[in-house]
Order: sequence, then C-alpha cells, then structure tokens
Amino acid sequence: MITRQKIGVIGGGQLAWMMAIAAKHLDIELTVQAASPDDSAVTVADRVIYGKVADASATAQLADHCQAITFENEFVDLVALQKLTNRTGDRSLLFLPKLETLAISVDKLNQRQHFREHHIPTPEFYAVDTIFDLLTAAEKLSYPLVLKARRHGYDGKGTWVIADESEMRSAWESMHQAPAITEAFIPFERELAVIAARSESGEIAIYPVVETLQTNQVCRRTIAPARVDSTISKKVETIAQQIVTTLDAIGIFGIEFFLTAEGEISVNEIAPRTHNSGHYTIEGCKTSQFEQLLRVVSGQPLGSVLMVAPVAVMVNLLGFEKTLGVDADYLEKRKAIASFPNTHIHWYGKKSSSVGRKLGHVTILADSHDTAIDISDRIESIWYGN
Repeated sequence: MITRQKIGVIGGGQLAWMMAIAAKHLDIELTVQAASPDDSAVTVADRVIYGKVADASATAQLADHCQAITFENEFVDLVALQKLTNRTGDRSLLFLPKLETLAISVDKLNQRQHFREHHIPTPEFYAVDTIFDLLTAAEKLSYPLVLKARRHGYDGKGTWVIADESEMRSAWESMHQAPAITEAFIPFERELAVIAARSESGEIAIYPVVETLQTNQVCRRTIAPARVDSTISKKVETIAQQIVTTLDAIGIFGIEFFLTAEGEISVNEIAPRTHNSGHYTIEGCKTSQFEQLLRVVSGQPLGSVLMVAPVAVMVNLLGFEKTLGVDADYLEKRKAIASFPNTHIHWYGKKSSSVGRKLGHVTILADSHDTAIDISDRIESIWYGN
C-alpha cells in the first residue's frame, strides 16, 4: 500500500528522467527540481520546479507539492536544506536519504572516516587542507597516490592519479586548493559495484554484484553478474549491507569496490542515489533501481532484485565529439544499435554532446557473458567507429 503518492526529486537529469518513467508505473506523482527546460526529466515529470540543485528556495517550492523528497545527485546545499527542515509550520519536511546520511556520504573524507570507524575495508587516506598536509601525506603513502576533492567529484572530475610531486602540486592548484583527501593507489584487477536498497523499516535488498569497465574514469560498461567467484560476491554483499546499516541509510545506494589480484576487496566510493552501475536493472531485474527508490520513498515494500536473464550488459553511449542540437541526435547510429536482438536503448534527449558526456545507454540481455560481450563490442564499434 502506498503511503506517499507525491514525491519530489532534486535534479532533472537522466536519473530523474528514468525515475519519472518508473513513477508512472507505480501511480506516483513526481515533481522534479530542474535547472533548465532542456533537462531530460522535464518532458516526463508530472510537475517541474525550476532551480539549480543547490537552490534551496526552489526546493522550498518543491516541498509544497510533495510528501517526501529524494535526490538525483549529491551537489545539494546541506546547510540550506537543514534550515528548511527547521522552518516553522505543522508539516514536517521529509528527505530520503536523511540529511544526516547525506552529510557522511557526499563528503569523501566523511565517507572514509565512517568506513574506518566501522572497520569497513577502504584505502589508507589522509585529509588535505594545506600544501603541508599534501606533502606530508605523500611521504606516508608514496607514489602513485590518488588525490580527490572532498565534494562535487564525479566521472573522474575532481580525482587525479598522481605519479610524482610535480603532478601533485599541479593537481592541487587546478582544484584551487579545495578541501581534499589523498589515498593509497590500489592496484586493482577489477572494479566491482553493487546497488543496495534499504527501507525505513530496515529491510535491505542487495542487487547482483556487477563488474564495471572504466575509460578515463568514466563507466563504459557494466557486466551483470560480475565474472568473479561466488565468495567474492558474498564478501561484497556483506560489506554493502554493513554500509547501509551503519549509515542508517534509507534509499538506494551505489557502492563501488576495488578487487585486487590477491582477492582483497576495498570500498572505493558510495553514492546516495541511483547509480550508473545499476542502469542494467531496468530490463535486467524484476525491479529496477528507479522503481526500488520510489518504493522506499513512498513507503512500499521492497521489490525483488532477481535478474530476469542469466546475463545483462549495459553499455554507456558516451559523447565522442562536441555537437549541438540535431547533430547530437545520432539517429542513424541509434537505429543500427536498436536492431540487435534482446537489446534495449535508452536515449536521454540531451541537446548537446561533448567528449565523455553520457548521452544514453544500451542494455543487452543474453544467456552467457560471451554472447552479451560480443554484442557489446559490436555496439561500441557502431557508436565510436572502427
């Protein structure tokens, strides 16, 4: 039984777009806070409030139409949102995930400190506020090391793999000496990820562990299930459950992991929202991550996370050139990709393309990893050219 039928989303991009499509199947009224009429979700949402993600005054307008508010991304102004929850009135403002959870998960230093406090495996790390902190951390970690902005990093933005002191100083200057962390570089064999859902009652559902393939720190493919031993998958699932429990998390969380050749697992990052690594769930699982988030926020029981095919592979359609308007539509390429059997294409309708920008994705369902990966190779050949 739905206890909340009016849900708000801060953000109007492709994640909110896919959430708005799922909302129609659940008979939920979805209002989005979009930065622009060009945002993907504007055409499918039931109502649109215009304002950038960090615009708390727009969020206040959003709240007038909603029983609960969730998030498309984590670039929100937490201080301003907290003030909204403290405003006088007889109606409480419900954010899911809770702001207390976001305060930990949106800040990479807070994430790492939480992991260390709860004995969750994570790379060695140090807080960086000054050049002295940076040089001291480099001495302790040795090169290569990783430098990350504490907030607002995604798809490789705000993250640098550093080979020497010269690169480190240059990266530090390029990020305008913003609060950061340095951490040990993990020589991983594979990158894994999992989507975890947790309801207000504490019910938890863990989706299949997947393998992600990255290009320039942007996810290019997701392979579900991951091609790893079952003992590895069970370790990942156990850690994911520990993370959402210790965070008292309510919502959907994308969790990224490193796997070394020795079988050691460590947590890379968490995202307090639907996640690129979970796009395959739209066709690949009985309940998509987008429907699952709406189930949590509306107060419904969690849906099944079982896969509906032995294998699903998601291929991101990333921008490979700068184009505007109709030139960013790539209609002929999309028609060719859609002709493959058991292949589902999602096009986000963005008005411009740039190198590495996520323009859409394709999900392939298959009976084996080999078949799905072969089709994925052919799709990428069409999209990027030979």
